[in-house]
Amino acid sequence: MGYSKKRTSISKKRIRKNIWKKKGYCAALKAFSLAKSISTGNSKSFFVLKISTKNLE
Repeated sequence: MGYSKKRTSISKKRIRKNIWKKKGYCAALKAFSLAKSISTGNSKSFFVLKISTKNLE
């Protein structure tokens, strides 16, 4: 049987939205940090094959 639902308060909606945005920010920060460590060569979780320019010539 259908009935009308109670409306979600604005503050609760704002809290949930901020939690959702914070998760995205943390994921982006982690990805940026990982990319930075790979580019500088300080990564301990990835093995990047470095190609020397001598082999290409």
